[in-house]
Amino acid sequence: MGRKRYIVKVMILLLLMFSFHHFSDAKCQERTSNHFASSGPPLPTTSSTPTSSPRFKNGVRRIIFSVLLGVVTGLMGSLLFACLIRSFVRYLNKTPILKGPVIFSPIIDPKTLHHALRNENQLLGSSPHGKYYRTVLDNGLTIAVKRLEGSENTAATAARKSEKRQTQQQLERLARLRHRNLMSLRAYVGEGEGVWLVYDYVGTGSLEDVMKKVRENELRLGWEIRLGIAVGVIKGLQYLHFECDPQILHYNLKPSNVMLDAEYEPRLADCGLHKLFSNLHVAATSAYTSPECFQDCSFNRYSDKSDIFSFGMILAVLLTGRDPADPFFGEAASGGSLGQWLRHLQLAGEAREALDKSIIGEEGEEDEMLMAVRIAVVCLSEQPVDRPSSDELVHMLTQLHSF
Repeated sequence: MGRKRYIVKVMILLLLMFSFHHFSDAKCQERTSNHFASSGPPLPTTSSTPTSSPRFKNGVRRIIFSVLLGVVTGLMGSLLFACLIRSFVRYLNKTPILKGPVIFSPIIDPKTLHHALRNENQLLGSSPHGKYYRTVLDNGLTIAVKRLEGSENTAATAARKSEKRQTQQQLERLARLRHRNLMSLRAYVGEGEGVWLVYDYVGTGSLEDVMKKVRENELRLGWEIRLGIAVGVIKGLQYLHFECDPQILHYNLKPSNVMLDAEYEPRLADCGLHKLFSNLHVAATSAYTSPECFQDCSFNRYSDKSDIFSFGMILAVLLTGRDPADPFFGEAASGGSLGQWLRHLQLAGEAREALDKSIIGEEGEEDEMLMAVRIAVVCLSEQPVDRPSSDELVHMLTQLHSF
């Protein structure tokens, strides 16, 4: 606001200067003509009035013309000056393209991070898009590092400064997100081959890791913990969909991107990255991808309701304990997916058969699980308009249990 007021004051000052200058020229010309007229031979007197004198009329015209010319010239000069000031201010506010690691956290030193990335780190897991590492910095901080494979093409495509600046600005925006159910992006390294993303380390692992242990009977996860995970995930989506301006979509919500802390509090990772790094969406379609995005494998039809479909699949996994990639669903007569199988049982009044037998306990918990099955089925509706919003889902799930 201060800059705008300053520019307006400068424009008004210039306008007054130009107008005064041309008006003074006109007055000087009038005085000069009057002087020569008075020093010459006397003019013959006529019966006409002074206002009808041609010389008087010409003087008035010159004054009006000079004033108008001064106004136009002043406006043009002021606009030109304002444009120059605006361009200069934009240049000063333009985000500089930083070389080396872009650090978003004061507890991470760039040199220390570079040294840690060069060393051999503990591999936590891998996916079609990259690998996950655990490393410890010199100051004792444990971090999780995600290396995006195939990002060399992205770096080459983003060689233009404008695209690099846009990527950096978006990453800075994602790093400013603060919510208990979101993973904080601590740093970004785009040098060399590939892209490195630095997050806080969460020791329990991802929801995918935990559910794999549940299916192998290495871990027992009760209904209360599973419902708490679902509530945390949907609260994270609610923050992205309703509290961020502009709205942020996840684009790749699935159990491997839901990290769990020691108390099984979920934190969503990789929010918005699949839209930012466009080369990652090529193989992004999975059982958690909404039907409207399966057709062209692009983000053109992606919306907040697409995130809701992915959440519905996560809720279905928590309720059934089954992996959506299980061959069982391809052989099931009711359809070829976990969502279709769950919908078929719910419509047939046999939803209890879909529940994970290891979590069926007290009667009150079973009622909550059956209500959660209905919620999951609604989230998995084929048409996006039929799915509830994340704001509505927070109320639905929290009413099932006191959180």
